[in-house]
Amino acid sequence: MLLKKNQSLMAFLALMLLCLIWGYNWVVMKNALHFAGPFDFAALRTILGALCLFIVMLILKKPFKIKEIPSLIILGLLQTAGFTGLLVWALVEGGAGKTAVLTYTMPFWTMLLAWPLLGEKLSGWQWPAAFFSLMGILFILDPLHLGTDLFSMVLAIVSGISWALAVILAKKLQARSPDLDLISLTAWQMLFGSIPIVIFALMTHTTSIEWNGYFIGALIYNSVFGNAIAWLLWLYALRHLSAGVATMTTTVCPVIAVMASSIELHELIKPFEFVGMFFIGISLLMISYDRIKRHQEGLVQPWLKNEPMIKSRHRKG
Repeated sequence: MLLKKNQSLMAFLALMLLCLIWGYNWVVMKNALHFAGPFDFAALRTILGALCLFIVMLILKKPFKIKEIPSLIILGLLQTAGFTGLLVWALVEGGAGKTAVLTYTMPFWTMLLAWPLLGEKLSGWQWPAAFFSLMGILFILDPLHLGTDLFSMVLAIVSGISWALAVILAKKLQARSPDLDLISLTAWQMLFGSIPIVIFALMTHTTSIEWNGYFIGALIYNSVFGNAIAWLLWLYALRHLSAGVATMTTTVCPVIAVMASSIELHELIKPFEFVGMFFIGISLLMISYDRIKRHQEGLVQPWLKNEPMIKSRHRKG
């Protein structure tokens, strides 16, 4: 029992370290764009990230054999090219904190997209969570006072939608091929997804990259810490904590991004934006709580196993 508690504590600490890495990375990426174009940086970030994951696979003796190639290519287009490419583009003119919050609306889009695509209707806490997410997005966009960063905010939202589609595809892929290694899946999709980013970077490359100490450090931070080490921390946390608890803890990431960007980048949060961020934060907590509750009740998601939803049996008496 004591060993299990210690493992849970270590897993939680690993998850908090992961949140610090991912949360602060929004500031690192924003600063890195002063020395390179968005697609140049995104291409280097994803290529080096994939390389780091392949090195991890080699060290851990993970299988290099490719399965489900068509699905991995589509996953790469959504997760790497769509999510990563769009969020880096959004950071060009948008604030790091606001971009992070809008991108982390992914769970909200996952809920909405799972309804028409997978037949999973909203229920329970998902309804108020959807309402708060929608209100949060509207407050941040502030349609009555649209600013110059509207395009950046739209890119951040589309980035979150692409991330949500990737989550749904990854879940179905894991259900169809349960023996598919998670690190292998991540590495190959990142490699496939980096190809269109590299092509776009070559097509739009107009200014040379300023290879200074900060830019090199930002690449190392993104590829080594933000990808390889972060995925190992995530896998370790999932091994000793429930998926719902792990997901709820990661809601700290946009909070760290907002705090770090306000301190280091001196980004000012407008009152409407603050209200919107608060609403989105409440929504993410509701979604995470709903996942934990469903897990405890023994529900089997139909979009994970293509089976009707089954409730756990209750003992009589």
